Amino acid sequence: MTVSPADTREEPLPADFGGVRDAVRDQLAAYLAERVADAGAADGEFATELCERMAAFTLHGGKGLRSVLAWWGWLAGGGAATGRGARAALRACSALEVLQTFALAHDDVMDAAPLRRGAPSFHAVYTARHRQRGMRGDARRYGESLAVLVGDLAVLWADDLLHESLAALSTGAAAHAVWRDMRTEVVAGQFLDLTAQALGDRSEETAVRIDRLKTATYTVERPLHMGAAMAGADASTVSALRAYGTDVGVAFQLRDDLQDAFGAPDRTGKRAFEDLREGKSTLLLASGVRLAGEAGDTAAQDLFSRAGHPSNRVDPEEAAAALDRVGAREEVRRRCRRLAERGRERLRSLDLDPAVADGLHRFADTAART
Repeated sequence: MTVSPADTREEPLPADFGGVRDAVRDQLAAYLAERVADAGAADGEFATELCERMAAFTLHGGKGLRSVLAWWGWLAGGGAATGRGARAALRACSALEVLQTFALAHDDVMDAAPLRRGAPSFHAVYTARHRQRGMRGDARRYGESLAVLVGDLAVLWADDLLHESLAALSTGAAAHAVWRDMRTEVVAGQFLDLTAQALGDRSEETAVRIDRLKTATYTVERPLHMGAAMAGADASTVSALRAYGTDVGVAFQLRDDLQDAFGAPDRTGKRAFEDLREGKSTLLLASGVRLAGEAGDTAAQDLFSRAGHPSNRVDPEEAAAALDRVGAREEVRRRCRRLAERGRERLRSLDLDPAVADGLHRFADTAART
């Protein structure tokens, strides 16, 4: 059979959300399988109990947002869809999914969250196994300690994957600088989240700062920025993508806050009212405090002041109803829509691949859908 030149050309890597996500998972499956096998040489039980569980979590159940957004940043910044550089860039983008496993494993320990993605969180699994096997010591402490190790392993392997991938790109140093800043920002956001919760800080300014650092920069802005940096994008393109990422990323977090208070657990994959139970400093709760004060709604003010209090817990369903009553739910909804629309406007100056443009607009639409 004669093969024409066209038949030998490399197929371009995908740009649509589903195609990118599948390509990323293929990359990750091969990489993680190799790392798990290597870990088995150190200790078989370590590889099975910790490494395999971490790898399976990374590969299954997540949305894959960050890696897809990073790939879109690469394409938006002028990166090619074929060739050695494109494959290296996609591999670097996949490191974000391993980093996300680190963030979730540690976050669930800090929040004492029993569920993640509709299943028991890492620390809950290990705590239950300790009890089932009749092991010595405190089961909860054991479970939390192993979950911390899962997160530690994930951040190490994410760094390894990124560095190996960026070695093939002349822009690797610029992309690594974004990765470095992103990791610091997400830890700063978590610090502010925990501190504000402990202090009972109900200021809207604090809530927005947490949303920007913990979610907007980490989930949307920096992945787009990292992809664009790998592609060597010009300053105006980077600026537009980052501005989009900040606006839509905050909207995405506000939507998540609304789903916590008013959504269904089977859709969120988490326990209902988790943020209200813990007294998280969300914009939803901060707006509720302000609006209840303006309306003179003392019952709502009392409920909101007790949110997260260890000795005087509030009924989260009652608190959610009060947030709706004082208008906080609708106010946050409006803010979501405004931010998403402003994010879409940021893209007008960019000449985007149609699939990338469609994906970014759809993502903004999702953030506004409350």
